[in-house]
Amino acid sequence: MFLGTYQPNLIGKGRIALPKKVREELRGTRMVLTIGFEKCVFGFDEKNWEEIVSPELSRPLFSDEEGRKLRRKMCMEAMVVTLDAQGRFVIPDEMLKFAEIGEKLVVVGAGDHFEVWNKEKWETYKEELEK
Repeated sequence: MFLGTYQPNLIGKGRIALPKKVREELRGTRMVLTIGFEKCVFGFDEKNWEEIVSPELSRPLFSDEEGRKLRRKMCMEAMVVTLDAQGRFVIPDEMLKFAEIGEKLVVVGAGDHFEVWNKEKWETYKEELEK
């Protein structure tokens, strides 16, 4: 389970070192990144991602328009990335722009996934959570 809050920095263009506690929850070096709901980037263990999207991918393709829309949304914005030997990976430019991630960022455990946030946006969102 992905837990905790961490504050790594970007290393070069979009590259971050995933915190060790987060890496320990991955079942390998491959993970899926996708855009999150609150202007952040979601990161999933590849197997967890498959378990999450499988029910949607099994909906009838030809007769279920809403299912096709959801399938496209889930898959078009997702990307498989691989950690290097030091636990680093690159967040794609379009995801960095979407989440407005700069040098200062926060990695947040969210149970079945982790999230990468712009630090200022996270602080604002966290204040809302604590009200």
